[in-house]
Amino acid sequence: MASVILSWFSLLITLGILGALFVNPSCSTSRRALDLHDHSLQMQRGFKVTLKHVDSGRNLTKLERLQRRIKQGRKRLQRLHAMKLKSSASPDSHTRVETPVHAGMGEFLMTLSIGSPAKSFSAIVDTGSDLIWTQCEPCKQCYKQPTPIFNPKKSSSFSKVTCTSELCDALPSSKCSNKSCEYYYSYGDSSSTEGFLATETFSFGDVSIPKISFGCGEDNEGGGFSQGAGLVGLGRGTLSLVSQLKEPKFSYCLTSVDDTESTSTLLMGSVASLNGTTSSSDVANIKTTPLIRNPLQPTFYYLSLEGITVGGTRLSIDKDTFALGDDGGGGLIIDSGTTLTYLAEDAYDAVAKEFSSQMDLPEKDAVDTVGLDLCFELPEDATKVEVPKFVFHFKGADLELPSENYMIADTGVGVICLAVGSSGDMSVFGNYQQQNMLVLHDLVKETISFLPTICDQL
Repeated sequence: MASVILSWFSLLITLGILGALFVNPSCSTSRRALDLHDHSLQMQRGFKVTLKHVDSGRNLTKLERLQRRIKQGRKRLQRLHAMKLKSSASPDSHTRVETPVHAGMGEFLMTLSIGSPAKSFSAIVDTGSDLIWTQCEPCKQCYKQPTPIFNPKKSSSFSKVTCTSELCDALPSSKCSNKSCEYYYSYGDSSSTEGFLATETFSFGDVSIPKISFGCGEDNEGGGFSQGAGLVGLGRGTLSLVSQLKEPKFSYCLTSVDDTESTSTLLMGSVASLNGTTSSSDVANIKTTPLIRNPLQPTFYYLSLEGITVGGTRLSIDKDTFALGDDGGGGLIIDSGTTLTYLAEDAYDAVAKEFSSQMDLPEKDAVDTVGLDLCFELPEDATKVEVPKFVFHFKGADLELPSENYMIADTGVGVICLAVGSSGDMSVFGNYQQQNMLVLHDLVKETISFLPTICDQL
């Protein structure tokens, strides 16, 4: 098996905490190079907005950022499991008893404006939720947010949604009060938002779109939203921004998790198209796979994962491991709000076993220090590291990841770890594996495409 050179020069120019990873494109296909160093005409054109990570600007070391992201990702995974448990016995849509659980608490923030005159605020972007909401005056209970709380009485374009509206009917949990549609959204860890449904003019840069439905939250609880003033759902449900805009495409491009200065990008509508924006060489690198629908979890974007290769070995994983179950469980969700990729237990065990056999380094327990299950010791005098290639075989698309998208190096602790975890029967393709890829959702063709891209240059 061919080897790849691991350069240590970058350790001299970083703080020596975590190495940022990148690939030497000239390496072989069996090994990966791993370097350690730190509704209108307007809408027809679509729009572009920048995203920043929720930890951006915080005074954290790279190791602290990694630990926080892993912890946040595991909490989100718990919410996803909670959603699965309730999906087989969905409550009546107009009751408050046993209300559905939603994912929420994504990892990226977008800046937008609401109302007339427009008031700017930041909101968490979440491909695992549908509802758009922000905190509203007068607050019964609101958390502290970085911008003033929205006051609907000061906007000329604000309007409440009636109980007979189709938008009200689309809520998973609602009730009628004074002819207004009231909602309750729970995020599975005691975090929630409660208020009434309304419509407003939303602005994304220079693009303003009237009558977007959103939740005006007057009672909002939980500690996961304080970086922003609400949430923008990008899921597949009726109430999401994607569905309300009726745009056939959207995409995002997430910069390296070690890059704290650069911003990521969300593209909506025609600007999300790959047509005319890629060279002939880029076209060959586009990997496209069908989107799968789960009737019991209609919000999520599911992919059909058929197998995994580590190094030169196609793993013996039962074909039903990643299949959707009749109870709404199983399957593989592609998610921008979960840090790591989590695999169904049997698949993870096979991946971990194969990595252990192919890595030429001794294993080292770093669960307490780094937070990852499979780590290997980095010799102090090492000048190169060989890592097996890692390929996800989606239906119609073999996605070979660059090494920086699945290996994490902590030079302070002296370990290199696999950025993958175990997750019961449900699998999630996380944002660490999506770094520096343009991820295009085509909702007409019902496909997702991956294109390697330098995201901070979009």
